[in-house]
Parts: sequence; C-alpha cells; structure tokens
Amino acid sequence: MSRASDRAYTMIRGLILSGELAPGAQLGEEALAELCDVSRTPIRDALRRLEADLLIRRTGTQRSFVADWSLADVEDAFELRGMLEAHAALRACQRMDDEALARLRRCNARIRRAIERAVPDVSGFMNANREFHGVILEQARSRRLTALLGTLVEQPVVRRTAEQYSTAQLSQSWREHDELIAAFERRDGVWAQAVMLGHIRRAFHAYADAHKRQAPDGAGDVSENCIQNGEVAGSGSPPADGRPQAAMAAEA
Repeated sequence: MSRASDRAYTMIRGLILSGELAPGAQLGEEALAELCDVSRTPIRDALRRLEADLLIRRTGTQRSFVADWSLADVEDAFELRGMLEAHAALRACQRMDDEALARLRRCNARIRRAIERAVPDVSGFMNANREFHGVILEQARSRRLTALLGTLVEQPVVRRTAEQYSTAQLSQSWREHDELIAAFERRDGVWAQAVMLGHIRRAFHAYADAHKRQAPDGAGDVSENCIQNGEVAGSGSPPADGRPQAAMAAEA
C-alpha cells in the first residue's frame, strides 16, 4: 500500500471511529480525496480496506456508506466479543504476572476515581477501561486472539459503551473488574471466564436499552453526516437500502 493510501485510510477510519462520520453517512470519492489531500486512487484503496474492516459498506452501484448496524448486528458483535474476551481471560489467568496484576489494580483505581466524581468522568473511565481490557489481552499472549478482538472492539458500536451508562452501571463495571482481579489473583480461569462473559453481555444490554430509548419506532435512523466539498457536513439523506442505524455505542 502507498503512503497516500495509508494516510487516507487512517484519516477516514478516525472520522468513523470518532463518530464525526455517522452511521449511514455517504462517502464520495471526490470529496474524500479533497479532504485527505490525495488522488482518488488511494481513496479507492482506503475504502476497500475499510470495507474489509466492516467500517463501511458498498451498494450494488458502488456507492460507499459508513456501516449502519441493526440491533441484531450489534448483538452478534457483542456475542463474538464476549466469547473472545472470555477466552482471553481464561488464557491470561494462567499467564498473569505480578506486574500485570498491579497494572489492573491501578487501572481499576482510576476507574473508581472517575466514577466517584460529582459528575462522573466518562472519558477517564473509558481510557482506564480500555487499558484494563488491553492488559488482559496482552497477558493472554495470543496474536490471533488480539487480531480478532481488534476488529470487533474497534467497531464504533462496541467502542463507546460507557457513553450510555448510568452512574450505577459505571459502578457495576468497576465491581466486575474487581471480581476479575480477584479471579486472576487466585489463578481461577473458570471464574475469570464467567465474569468476563457476563461483563460483556451486560454491556450489550446497556447498549440495547439506550438504543430503544433513543430511537423508538425507528426514529434516528437517518444519517446526519456526509462528506460534502471535502468536509464533514449535515445530510439528512438515508442510506440507499434503508437499513436501521445503531445509536452511539458502548464499551464494557
């Protein structure tokens, strides 16, 4: 891949993951080329890579849109993530060293401080939470597992679960992390696996509940952003096939 293609891929991917490009947003090659300051050939290469990452979809007429997920799609992603992260917890349990355990404790202490503020620090929670799960995956020591989970966790509908959480749900997440640490301390892989599976499943239900609150009877299924004249702009045009879109999502 050329440097121009890599740059375009990184820029477009960042806009999708940040939410600046909403689910269903149309991606025009000419406008993307202007935005990324490259020719259209690198844009085509970048779009092919993003399609392989499941971040965009293409219609029969080769128009490109930011992927918009139905609730069933989201549940499928969380189910796969739960199985993989539970397996990572099982593997990590037998490989966890003292320094990694100390890192998990520090991460969870940061999470507790973030949620105990008068107004919970959701950004601080998310950063520490991402690091917590990253330590477990690192200790699982499986490159294939890391690659598979990377594809799932980087999906926008999986990445930002905490933005849907109430204070009680944030606290519950901290307690589940604490139980995971206890399982790792005792080298009890079955316990760690069960806690992680429930932890991810609860994250899906938090997402599903928020989705139902925010988009009753299909409301909110129309894209708000598209690429126009080299900028992210308001659109209001739904994707061609009318598939329902996911609301802002979540991270366990």
